[in-house]
Amino acid sequence: MDGSGAGTNTGKRPNERLSSWFVRSGWSKGELARQVNRRARQLGAHHISTDTSRVRRWLDGEQPREPIPRILSELFSERFGSVIAIEDLGLRTAHQSPSVSGVDLPWAGPQTVSLLSEFSRSDLMLARRGFLGTSLALAAGPALVEPMQRWLVPTPGAELARPEAPAAPRRGRLSRPELELLESTTVMFRQWDAQCGGGLRRKAVVGQLHEVTDLLQEPHAEATSRRLFKVAAELAELAGWMSYDVGLQPTAQKYFVLALHAAKEAGDKPLGSYILSSMSRQMIHLGRPDDALELIHLAQYGSRDCATARTQAMLYAMEARAYANMGQPSKCKRAVRMAEDTFADAGIDAEPEPDWIRFFSEAELNGENAHSYRDLAYVAGRSPTYASLAEPVMRRAVHLFGQDDEHQRSYALNLIGMATVHLLKKEPEQATGLASEALTIARRVRSERVNTRLRKTVDTAARDFGDVAEVVHLTDKLTAQLPEAAEAV
Repeated sequence: MDGSGAGTNTGKRPNERLSSWFVRSGWSKGELARQVNRRARQLGAHHISTDTSRVRRWLDGEQPREPIPRILSELFSERFGSVIAIEDLGLRTAHQSPSVSGVDLPWAGPQTVSLLSEFSRSDLMLARRGFLGTSLALAAGPALVEPMQRWLVPTPGAELARPEAPAAPRRGRLSRPELELLESTTVMFRQWDAQCGGGLRRKAVVGQLHEVTDLLQEPHAEATSRRLFKVAAELAELAGWMSYDVGLQPTAQKYFVLALHAAKEAGDKPLGSYILSSMSRQMIHLGRPDDALELIHLAQYGSRDCATARTQAMLYAMEARAYANMGQPSKCKRAVRMAEDTFADAGIDAEPEPDWIRFFSEAELNGENAHSYRDLAYVAGRSPTYASLAEPVMRRAVHLFGQDDEHQRSYALNLIGMATVHLLKKEPEQATGLASEALTIARRVRSERVNTRLRKTVDTAARDFGDVAEVVHLTDKLTAQLPEAAEAV
């Protein structure tokens, strides 16, 4: 054994799937080998030492051992901005227990607590960068959507189990003030994320989640148990969101799935719809708008009778994003109008709002709708018509976020979005000015999502307008001030 991931060598049938992705990537065999080795070191798999001859054998049909298949899946997914599963690469995955792989998990309280505890502990202890060893892979398509549909299915036997509960209310060591403190701490973590990005406090959120799962294993009155499950759901969603923000996509998806399970135990359908919207946003980011739309429709159906107008407006805005990325302008525009109309109702009704939806302000509404029009412009081949639709709405979002010190990451993302609109309109000077402002904020927040979008926007400007002095200056400035991805914590 040379520790480089050697496995079964079929010897007769080249791996055409892996070869196809490899050719499209533009990588050389040496570059792919170096990236595999670098990622393996990040995972703590220091025994792996891959070289060009080993890559050639994989292309020839050799089946590498774990963790190589999962590393290759991550690398190609990041390269193409969409989910490239192990099977898509013509590779076989090792058998794993449901606790660490996949999203089709048991919908039951004790199992949810156990899985949350195991996963958060693994995140804290086993992986310095949040990859949880080599155990995770992204799910997509029916493998993701179909298990999530069971969110709305009543738990078998739940009604029959209730009469067996003790007559006297069960008491744990958690007092009401302590429970309220847990809830307020979750609000504080959410504020930190909005201000500073996901990279600064992610492990603190995961640690708090693990503490809550310990509490959930103690006896409590039913009302207390439901509130604890709600806290666990919010913390797991936030851990997933922070993981997504720093680029840990499989880890993020796992937290989202577990958060949805906890929300089901809490009996909180609006919270469940919010978690599904986060999953939908991740699928759009990964180039899976069809999956995003399925998740949003599931969220809308599940919370249609209980979500506030603000939550429903947010779901319509995410529906518009999915339709935009699917290249369906009429459905996208309809969803945008529904988001605007429903958001207007939120101010009239003055319903009590949970803290997790308060982020969806007028600024956020404008930002989402502007990005929908911007995405339509790209899907339609850089359409100037859709870029013109996006511009005034994005300008409004930038203006509103510029007055809000609590949502600096969103401000940066919308500055970048406005820069892309100006690039679509062939206005590189205006685009570079906005991107430069975003760079200033990017250096303050710990968000790989901001960094990646900024780099991509500047790369586009350099490719299309490389002879413009402002673009050259910004490219040099970006290289000097944002040289590489910040390490997740």
